[in-house]
Amino acid sequence: MYWSFLYSGAQDRNTNNSMANVSSSTSNRSTPSSSGRELEAADVLVQKYNDIKREVAKLIVGQDAVIEQLLIALLARGHCLLVGVPGLAKTLLIRTVSDVLDLDFSRIQFTPDLMPSDITGTEILEQNVTTGGKEFRFIRGPVFANIILADEINRTPPKTQAALLEAMQEHRVTAANQTYTLAEPFFVLATQNPIEQEGTYPLPEAQLDRFMFNLWLDYPSEKEEVEIVRSTTSGYKATLNKVMSAKEICDFQDLVRTVPVADNVIEYAVRLVGKTRPKRGEKAGANATDVVSKYVSYGAGPRASQYLVLGAKVRALLEGRYTPAIEDIRALALPVLRHRIITNFNAEAEGLTTVDIIERLTKE
Repeated sequence: MYWSFLYSGAQDRNTNNSMANVSSSTSNRSTPSSSGRELEAADVLVQKYNDIKREVAKLIVGQDAVIEQLLIALLARGHCLLVGVPGLAKTLLIRTVSDVLDLDFSRIQFTPDLMPSDITGTEILEQNVTTGGKEFRFIRGPVFANIILADEINRTPPKTQAALLEAMQEHRVTAANQTYTLAEPFFVLATQNPIEQEGTYPLPEAQLDRFMFNLWLDYPSEKEEVEIVRSTTSGYKATLNKVMSAKEICDFQDLVRTVPVADNVIEYAVRLVGKTRPKRGEKAGANATDVVSKYVSYGAGPRASQYLVLGAKVRALLEGRYTPAIEDIRALALPVLRHRIITNFNAEAEGLTTVDIIERLTKE
């Protein structure tokens, strides 16, 4: 059994009646050459994923969907923005995931006086013991780690926020005309407090677009909160086991790129993203609905389509499937599109949020 065989089956299952006749030549062009080792690796990933959830559950109660989406973003080489009120264990969740994954972890507490060099690093002048001369030496900042917790990222000015842009996109840092490559995997998890906006600096759209997911942490249920209080007010101390190394994560990230996707799944993702763009000119907003044209100023760009397909690939693998379906695109539409749609005054006046618009688009 190979990817090509599974891809052909996925075409038959996922294609609707109008697209049922897909030529074999097209299928062959879209199917990468592969071996049974990829299927074995996919099965190992499912086992590792279950082990990770089991270990994280030792400290984190509930939040199953958020944990799944964090791992999807990691395996898709994306980044996450976590939004939630204080006390929902955002920081603890991120630190726990980094411990279970055996990755280098670095926390950056963003404050109004934080400078870009406090993140990327700075040069210092020191004396060379051998030659007796003085020379500059670069001291690496906290961004040189596998998992970066950018805590309360909206509490620092845009100048400092932008220090993460090159690292997030290119996985490298440039300082004093020198470029330093970051270790892989590189994963940025930023947090925001949605209820206290005084003295904050909203993230610019260019930086928001570089986050694969925008995840909102909700309050726990009564049953979950009882379990949280019981465990945190006792002498319970969890021992976390390392489940996955950096090398394994990089291998799984490469595996995700080889997963075949049926053409109609990709086309559905592109059409869904296109519907978020209001009508402007001949190309932009060609698929926009009346709701989007009335309530949306700017829609999502092509990066949203890319992340929808990549996320769908990972979600399918984590559920034991070897190729994604349209349902995987729908399941990830909210975290991918939520921060990429900018509503206008009409939406604000009628109390319509981006979540409402996304739900309408996915139900159509």
